[in-house]
Amino acid sequence: MNIPFLGNRRKKHGEAVLAADPEGVADLLSECELLRSQAARAGIGLDDTAASLEALDQLVPRWRDDEEVLPWLGNDAGLYLGTVIVRTVPGAAWDFRADGQPVVRLLSGREFDVVTAGHEWAANGVPELSQLYGEVAEA
Repeated sequence: MNIPFLGNRRKKHGEAVLAADPEGVADLLSECELLRSQAARAGIGLDDTAASLEALDQLVPRWRDDEEVLPWLGNDAGLYLGTVIVRTVPGAAWDFRADGQPVVRLLSGREFDVVTAGHEWAANGVPELSQLYGEVAEA
């Protein structure tokens, strides 16, 4: 997921955008409106916890038949996974690769491409979001 309005500024000022307002960037990345809407319709509240990832893993994947919804939901699922990690794993933080893709970086320096993981979950259901969270939280 390339975030164009951040991309040009990042190219000019390095990590200035993220460093200047990490909470603002985290809030922006946590919106995930489509995923939150789908979850709410299924009676699932997304409270940025590992338990909410487990609940998402149980959703019936009706979106897989909609070619327009699938990529958006995949982005949202990845960003939501990243949000849960950043808010619950000590030292985890959002970062951006050179191509503008948001990733989660742990204190160890290990990087997780949560958006790609979200796309895989939306398209195939595996790996499960809660499983990915567990792997990251253990690292």
